[in-house]
Amino acid sequence: MSSYKLDRHILFRHRDVPNIREIDVFLADQGYQGLRKAIKEMKPSEVIDQVKAAGLRGRGGAGFPTGMKWSFIPQNISPKYIVVNGDESEPGTFKDREIMEYNPHLFIEGIALCAYAVGAATAYVYGRGEFLSTFRYLQNAINQAYEKGFLGKNILGSDFSLDIHLHLGAGAYICGEETALLNSLEGYMGQPRNRPPFPAVAGLYAKPTVINNVETLTGVPYIIQHGVEAYRKYGTEKSPGTKIISLSGRVNKPGNYEINIGTPVRYLLEELGGGIIGGKQVKAILPSGAASSILPGDKIDTAMDYEAMAAAGSMLGSGSFIVLDETVDAVWAEKKVIDFFKHESCGKCSPCREGTHWLKSIFTKITEGHGTKKDVDLLTTIINQMEGNCFCPLGEFVVPGVRTSLKFFRSEYDSRVVDEPANGAPVHLHL
Repeated sequence: MSSYKLDRHILFRHRDVPNIREIDVFLADQGYQGLRKAIKEMKPSEVIDQVKAAGLRGRGGAGFPTGMKWSFIPQNISPKYIVVNGDESEPGTFKDREIMEYNPHLFIEGIALCAYAVGAATAYVYGRGEFLSTFRYLQNAINQAYEKGFLGKNILGSDFSLDIHLHLGAGAYICGEETALLNSLEGYMGQPRNRPPFPAVAGLYAKPTVINNVETLTGVPYIIQHGVEAYRKYGTEKSPGTKIISLSGRVNKPGNYEINIGTPVRYLLEELGGGIIGGKQVKAILPSGAASSILPGDKIDTAMDYEAMAAAGSMLGSGSFIVLDETVDAVWAEKKVIDFFKHESCGKCSPCREGTHWLKSIFTKITEGHGTKKDVDLLTTIINQMEGNCFCPLGEFVVPGVRTSLKFFRSEYDSRVVDEPANGAPVHLHL
């Protein structure tokens, strides 16, 4: 298994170079060389082409090709904006926070390269209100970058200028959806917008906008500095590069781990995570936090890349791997997920608003011991009504978790139910 070990960290350079959050240390480790190379030697379109050729995919969950997203920005409309999604509200995900706090300059360099590529002069980083201390570190790094001439007017003596602003939201899961994030950033209620128009054409303040995740942009400087071939030495043909996995749950060593994409889940659990607590068996994994299909324990040899995870019936997503062992009650675990989605629903559309309400009511009945077999069957009816009918992905994210929980652990649901109540008997509902 040791062959899967990375020879160097690309995104977590702070683990190899102590105190790299300080700009002098970052510069001594060839920091901002990718930005310097782009400004001095490359046209903006060439930066986009190189990111495309490298095959970098969005690390926020969707896995959409980054260079392609940048190429959607029209060149004949100004101003243009960069918006960075640092909200990181998916349960079990805590990777972006580590980047912003301990390796902020690589992240800033990635923002600057994106802005140079699409012709933007203003960037906003949107984060959770709980990230106050993290944003203080990030703001300090931004101040250092201004002082050294890597931000501000005429960067490195060129015509390229860039200002970065930080914005803390109120900690709403819905603001991880890009159009709800834009609404929140503009001072409106954090609810999703109709699409089209898409943000690439009419995003922030109705202007062309690139929206990328923190981890995504942090991977760009390596591509520009070292080239496409160097980047493609990591990962697989269709999923190049490295990925940060946030590992939590029933493992001995929870934490963030940067992995070579394509590494098996077993290596993550047994080698990096130190095995399962108490030597128990893996029951299931939530590989993208609450928003994913459950990966059953017999599929831990699945490779962690976008295609292999999809073939196994789940997704790589944001890389939030929550591990459940044989001691965890599957019904209880899924109820926790539903409680989360019910709380975080913005209420804009009835399939999500009412669907999560009734799912929570029925899960509560079942876990409190007075659910019936009809209640268990009703769970499937509800998610079928939700699927494909929600205004944004939040409601859709509810469906695969419930469906796969019922698929793999139906016996645990059935073991909790009671006989159907006789006519006239009270029916317990939690409204």
